[in-house]
Amino acid sequence: MNETTNKSTQVARIDHDRLFKELLIIFFREFIMLFLPQVAAYTDFSTLAPLDKEVFTDVTAGEKHEVDVLMQVKFKPGIEGYGEGAAFLVHVENQASSKANFNKRMFIYYSRLIEKFDIDIYPIALFSFDEPYRSEPHQYVVKFPNKTVLDYNFDPIQLNQLDWHDFLQRPNPVASALMTKMKIAPADRPKVKAQCVAMLVGLELDEAKNQLLTGFMNTYLDLNQDEEKVFQAELDTLVSPQKKEEIMDFVTTRDLRVMAEGQLKGRQEGRQEGETDLLLHLLNIKLSSSLPPDLVERIQALSEADLRRLGEALFNFNTVSDVTKWLDQN
Repeated sequence: MNETTNKSTQVARIDHDRLFKELLIIFFREFIMLFLPQVAAYTDFSTLAPLDKEVFTDVTAGEKHEVDVLMQVKFKPGIEGYGEGAAFLVHVENQASSKANFNKRMFIYYSRLIEKFDIDIYPIALFSFDEPYRSEPHQYVVKFPNKTVLDYNFDPIQLNQLDWHDFLQRPNPVASALMTKMKIAPADRPKVKAQCVAMLVGLELDEAKNQLLTGFMNTYLDLNQDEEKVFQAELDTLVSPQKKEEIMDFVTTRDLRVMAEGQLKGRQEGRQEGETDLLLHLLNIKLSSSLPPDLVERIQALSEADLRRLGEALFNFNTVSDVTKWLDQN
């Protein structure tokens, strides 16, 4: 494999990760409620606060690693064994391909994070690859004949082992997206996408979130012409003509997939443009409104380093004025 192919493969992987990171960050509460209701039961989501991504050298892979999602939350008041205001971190790592020793890598991430933050951490791995279908290890154990030194566990969510039928009656924006990565028979692809879109219609989200979710669907269920006909017919049985017309404005084949494919050119300018587009999209979702053109121009003019800093700060923004203030100060 030549150097160019290596670079293209790496960029494609990063783009895939970006889609999942965006989904998990925007819909973090819904993700936990869907897959880990026991955790949701004791979590006070009103205290949710994203933390700066920790970057460190992954000694098992020999490369720099930035954790995917890192959130701090507090326990609900009255949870036995935890005092008022007690907090913990939730670390979610998306794994787009099956890799040897990933369980050990998760423990290394855990140890690095707990060393930095000195707070309890709830670790989760989201396995989003299509193959293999075997269950991925979710423990890292160090054992000697006379004792067990370490028994580290994390929660595995392996999408290709989940049946999409089981999520049809669970209206949740994360379900509408991740059903596209679950166990699907080839003949069911159009039906699954129709069900995902129908679920999205029922959720009645704002325009920016609809764009995010339909972009995710289009990336992982990109239908051919014949499948598209089946999809349209199936959707007609699930939603009213009026609702279908509203949502079909978003169900196109561009969205995030085109952004990812465009970055395969490998040019620095293209990569920065993609990062800017993603950041603007996240800001629109966070503020539930579009930024004024003058602010968009100011953000588009930022350097790559400033874009990264703005990305770290965006979850502290609640209004357009907060964005303006940050730009003025930085």
